[in-house]
Amino acid sequence: MKNSILILLAGVLLFSCNSKPEGFTLNGKLRGEMTDGTRVFLKKIGENNQPMEVDTATTTNGEFTFTGTADIPELHYIFVEQLPGYTAVILENGEIQFSAQRDSMGFADIGGTFQNDTFADYMEQSREISLQAQSIQQDMKSASGEAALALQDEMKELQEEYKTFELDYVKKHPRALISALVLDRAVATKAIELQEAEEIYKTLSDEIKNSKPGKQILEGIEKLKASEAAGKNSSIGAKAPEFSGPSLDGTEIALKDVMGKVTLIDFWAGWCRPCRAENPNIVAVYNKYHDKGLNILGVSLDRTEEAWKKAIAEDGLEWNHISNISYFDDKIAKLYNVDAIPAAFLLDENGIIVAKNLRGPALEAKVAELLN
Repeated sequence: MKNSILILLAGVLLFSCNSKPEGFTLNGKLRGEMTDGTRVFLKKIGENNQPMEVDTATTTNGEFTFTGTADIPELHYIFVEQLPGYTAVILENGEIQFSAQRDSMGFADIGGTFQNDTFADYMEQSREISLQAQSIQQDMKSASGEAALALQDEMKELQEEYKTFELDYVKKHPRALISALVLDRAVATKAIELQEAEEIYKTLSDEIKNSKPGKQILEGIEKLKASEAAGKNSSIGAKAPEFSGPSLDGTEIALKDVMGKVTLIDFWAGWCRPCRAENPNIVAVYNKYHDKGLNILGVSLDRTEEAWKKAIAEDGLEWNHISNISYFDDKIAKLYNVDAIPAAFLLDENGIIVAKNLRGPALEAKVAELLN
């Protein structure tokens, strides 16, 4: 009988240790004078990158509670009615503890679950480096000469130290949501090489890969791959990728149809002030060298057909033009890895890219060299 009881207890204990919580409870405590019934909002970032409300609770003696289920850890934010600031919290199944001074929401204590404990640890370590950076920035305000240069070098070293800290943290915490958030930012800002990003991503747990930032990392890696491929395709010495697009009258114009002895592919837009400022220079070069073999194909990243055609007429751009009216989602811009305008590619008679982003006198000098 005793053995049966021991076996039963052992089974209960084993089940309890191996079972995961079925939901979450977020217990909050706000210190300081609080009016009962003050609303507390649980929010997350929606599809339009704006905070969207997920749940609302009210305070009693400064305390509040949120409950629910979280299949995958996800970053949320706690806002309190009429209080400044907010607090980030990771919702995951388990009991989450939140405590903050009413006037210091950004310095709340959060823990109780793996993701929030890890998040708090990361924030504490990163805050130490941030304080060092703030101290250097403060000193730079009153520094000059060699002292200022020394502080600039110190800041650069600290920035590298911070980058190393973040990537090392990600490598050491493959099960942490904060690791996915950090890696996602590094990929999006191109602060990490493609190969290293792929290697680190592979080490993340399946749960984190399936989280929102985990999926964004994969999308970012694919974009980096496409960008690198486009960069190689549109580099100096490469054969210019072929493309076509709708012209002013709606007919399709292809690059191969308008090639001259020298061809300028000009990415621009009517809304782009630097582009419009450069247009008189391009007009002057075109008028001077078109009869000698210079052709231009304008590729507009305008948002509307009206704005595109109006800018062409106002600036007197008498060469061929095409546009998909797609802003920076334009497939031709992506093909040439264009993420800022004005951008220009100068081709020789064989369609080889011989120069990029030449403006003013530099553009004329290169065109003259190729045609003489």
